[in-house]
Amino acid sequence: MNDIYQYNFPTTIRFGAGSSKELGNYLVKNKLLRPLIVTDPVVLQLDFFKSIVESLRKKNISVEVFSDLHKNPVKSDVYKGTDMYDETGRDSIVGIGGGVAIDVARAVVLRVNHRGDLFKYDDLVGGDVFVTNDVPHFITIPTTAGTGSEVGRSAIIADDTTHQKKILFSPKLLARIVFADPLLTMDLPPKVTAATGMDALTHNMEAFLAKMPHPMCEGIALEGIRLINDSRSDAVNKPDLASRSKMLIASLMGAVAFQKGLGVVHSLAHPLSALLDTHHGLANAVNIPYGMEFNVAGNEEKFRRIARTLELKEETGEGVVNYLVELNAKIGIPARLSMIGVKPEHIGPLSDLAIADFAHPNNPKPVTRENFQQLYLKAL
Repeated sequence: MNDIYQYNFPTTIRFGAGSSKELGNYLVKNKLLRPLIVTDPVVLQLDFFKSIVESLRKKNISVEVFSDLHKNPVKSDVYKGTDMYDETGRDSIVGIGGGVAIDVARAVVLRVNHRGDLFKYDDLVGGDVFVTNDVPHFITIPTTAGTGSEVGRSAIIADDTTHQKKILFSPKLLARIVFADPLLTMDLPPKVTAATGMDALTHNMEAFLAKMPHPMCEGIALEGIRLINDSRSDAVNKPDLASRSKMLIASLMGAVAFQKGLGVVHSLAHPLSALLDTHHGLANAVNIPYGMEFNVAGNEEKFRRIARTLELKEETGEGVVNYLVELNAKIGIPARLSMIGVKPEHIGPLSDLAIADFAHPNNPKPVTRENFQQLYLKAL
């Protein structure tokens, strides 16, 4: 666990304790001496972040930090970050944090040389064809084991007014290098570790179940599920380097696997973040037992394979759902939406956003607005 490994899939990943300390030498080697670091207001205050910035400045690297981010990223965050990039004459972008910081960093990477309206590049309306110009050198350093955004090619950004989430996608938006250092996740509080870990589990499970055929992603997803099962409780309740390392690599794997697609759980979760500012990982965590239960009928064989990967005695969809309910309880995830601020009057607007969401078309079975309403009510 003290070694640093290099994985060249899907980009260059330097994985291991202490790998984040390689950032300065990498920047100097590539003559990138004016990076914009994008992070969130919480990470900004942490000692390891301050140490990273100080180590760069000691190498005569000019650092600017942008951290004026909403809890769930919106279009205006991206515009502000781009303004800072322009006004301070930056030459590269480093995203340090969880999914919010890295998604905003990636969207700024896009906007630097693509100045149409940001949502012109929405992948859901074919906007990826307009991503034609070069983009700044992009580096990511994850601080949570959840979204896996550090190895992604897309950013999910919401409209400030309508709250609808858009996907900005292009192979150009893949980070040139990822420094995945499990030491940076060691001091995360248990609640954050639990929520982000369930986000990673949701990615792997939904990717495995997604209807688009992709055997390579399915294999990666099953191994991600196994690693999370091995380490989830320890990572939350008695964290050590081994459990945090397994969670971090499983998070990366989930983000690779969900290139195959996501599903109903994410379409239940995204509206909670957009409308009620719920943490994305927590939204997934609360909804995953209900979404998976919805998917069991007609997909029994795939659920058997998930159950075997989890080494469950009951190799059925019901066994997997029971496992998720018990796991949530074990790591302190609320069992009901009402426990995280959802009220009956929210169900209608949430259902409207859910049916418009981009994730459920790849769900293994169709989902209607009535289905979403019923799922929200059941989870309430």
